[in-house]
Amino acid sequence: MRVPVTRKKLHFLPDSSRVIARYFMNGEAETKDTIALVFAMSENEVHVALNQTLREFAYRHRHITRLFMNHYHNAKGIIDQMQINVDGISEERKLLIGSYLTMEYSLESTAFFNPSIIPDVDQTYLEEGEMRVIISFRATGEGHISSIVFRRAILDKNNDLHMMSIGKSMDIAEVLQKTSYHKGRFIKKMQEMNISDKYFGAIVENLPDHFEYLVLKEAVDNTLKDPSISTDRRIAFEEIAWLLESYYDIEFHKDSDISERVIFPISESESNGIEDARFVRFTDDDGTVKFYATYTAYNGHTILPKFLSTEDFCTFRIMPLRGKGAMGKNLAFFPKKIKGQYAMLSRIDGVNNYIMFSDRNTLWDNPILLQKPKYPWEFSKIGNCGSPIWTEEGWLIITHGVGPMRRYCIGASLLDLDDPTKVIGRLKEPLLMPLENEREGYVPNVVYSCGSIIHNNHLILPYAVSDYSTTYAVVEMAALFEGLKNN
Repeated sequence: MRVPVTRKKLHFLPDSSRVIARYFMNGEAETKDTIALVFAMSENEVHVALNQTLREFAYRHRHITRLFMNHYHNAKGIIDQMQINVDGISEERKLLIGSYLTMEYSLESTAFFNPSIIPDVDQTYLEEGEMRVIISFRATGEGHISSIVFRRAILDKNNDLHMMSIGKSMDIAEVLQKTSYHKGRFIKKMQEMNISDKYFGAIVENLPDHFEYLVLKEAVDNTLKDPSISTDRRIAFEEIAWLLESYYDIEFHKDSDISERVIFPISESESNGIEDARFVRFTDDDGTVKFYATYTAYNGHTILPKFLSTEDFCTFRIMPLRGKGAMGKNLAFFPKKIKGQYAMLSRIDGVNNYIMFSDRNTLWDNPILLQKPKYPWEFSKIGNCGSPIWTEEGWLIITHGVGPMRRYCIGASLLDLDDPTKVIGRLKEPLLMPLENEREGYVPNVVYSCGSIIHNNHLILPYAVSDYSTTYAVVEMAALFEGLKNN
């Protein structure tokens, strides 16, 4: 008998009005032609055109003139090639050039899905039975480029979500490039990416144990400028540059609301999207709390599992995950250490669930097989739907299974608290499967989640509807434990 599930009526739908202003260059030749036309304008014409642009777009974006100036500087190399004397160029002309190198991008126009939910940093000024939460979403726009966005809400004593007001102007984070790298770890990651040491050996052998970002970047850039290098060598050095740019910190303005903050693809490794962030509130052995997430970076050809950490959802540290177990998608952190080690779920072979343990939260080796597909609704593959949840009965794992016609259903398993390599309970039937009115979307016949929580003795399970929109369901924990233990 299936565990009873209460579906709530709240729905999160794509909203095409959520836009950011991003850098855009329509080819070098076309950009040179546009810049030349702007330089041919009189100062009065520049003034009028800029004011018209600001009148139409300034209210839609935070600090738009700062963006225009940044985009002008992005094109500085092209302006130098044009041999234009920029001495004395007015700030208004720079801003106008920057406006022609800017376009709006609608973050959520295609889909708003694959949510995870965690307790908020701040739990003050709440009534009994309430919890303030942060919900992350995968927002997808034109070209299927995905990013991470957030909403804040309060769960009341009846497990109803009350959403906070949504900010109007999106805030793009400032990138703070990591400056120092550990040589041994960087080499290890290059080896994991199958970059031959015959390419990187000479360039790194003279580097110190800790080297600066600009030192290696300059060496790599100089190599790539050489028109005579072989195709294989060029590909190898492009991958080294790709890896180097994958380590960075980002920082949002403190006066922005969390609903205005978007983690948009920044490095080359994620140029085609940031997919399926699984957030977890992590408590260390000393009681300190951080928020971690794993996500999949995609550049159109290769995926790279990445790791994100924050304490305040304002400043984030981002880096690639390393090790033979940090492969593919479906990586999810446990919310605390087990016997002094970090633990994580994975699906390295694309079919089965694995578990891993590590002394470092970014290095994952020696995956242990945990679960294989067992029931018809999950015969194609099984994976996690977010980080494990600690309960007195065991580690609760919300899973997903793929069955006939590539239909995705959500299930649940229970792992032993002291030895989570042992499965002590597993639902025979799906906990959640697509209803008739949930089957249509960007990818039909899919229900999927990236993270749940327990509140008032109920599982709060946000889930995506056919890769298009998001809703949530509530499951009584007593009934769920009964279903798990009976199997």
